[in-house]
Amino acid sequence: MSNSIALVTGANKGIGIQIARQLADGGLTVYVGSRDAGRGQRAVDEIAGDTRLLVLDVADEKSIAAAAEQVPSLDILVNNAGIMVGNETPPEASVEAFRRTYETNVFGVLAVTNAFLPVLRRSAHPRIVNISSGTGSLTWSSGSEFSFSAGGGAAYRSSKSALNALTLFYAQSLADEGFKVNALAPGLRRTDLNDRAAASDGDPAEAAAGAVALALLGDDGPTGEFRSWDLTDVPW
Repeated sequence: MSNSIALVTGANKGIGIQIARQLADGGLTVYVGSRDAGRGQRAVDEIAGDTRLLVLDVADEKSIAAAAEQVPSLDILVNNAGIMVGNETPPEASVEAFRRTYETNVFGVLAVTNAFLPVLRRSAHPRIVNISSGTGSLTWSSGSEFSFSAGGGAAYRSSKSALNALTLFYAQSLADEGFKVNALAPGLRRTDLNDRAAASDGDPAEAAAGAVALALLGDDGPTGEFRSWDLTDVPW
């Protein structure tokens, strides 16, 4: 897989830039997907290796279509771009907050994946990794031992539950074509997702390593699974 070509969405910061860096360090050609061209170019300049800016807004159909036209060959797609709008419980949340969250975290993944499927299908070893969240696990969310079991962050967490389902359905639909499609729970990391994440000491590079491992799975690797950053199983 060292000669493979990868695309990482939302790769100008946080976990995304670490995934792009580690893939590039492994000798891959990496498209750095970024909604903002300036921030994306700074990420490309920061990462050593064969990296290329790809302006891509996962919530904009025209942007997705234009980006897909610029990528003639692709082996790995990492759907990393994601947002969190508010931390409300369902009774407190607005429908607009849910719409904005799902537009990026669910519909964006669907739109980007489908736009790049034609080139992925030409790969000998196509891989798709969806960056999810442990807070999207319904099993964990129903357990009183977890701090997020009270129902807060409902828009974000339910969007990740939906993403998990989408991951499974893609894996089932594409299994006969040799695809490996998996979801990763990166754990709490030092990112700008929300105030709690920003104050965390969790290293984004550690989570990125788990995503890279799923991106570089061999042909005998798993598909349709939800894994933690250390590759242990996460319950749906």
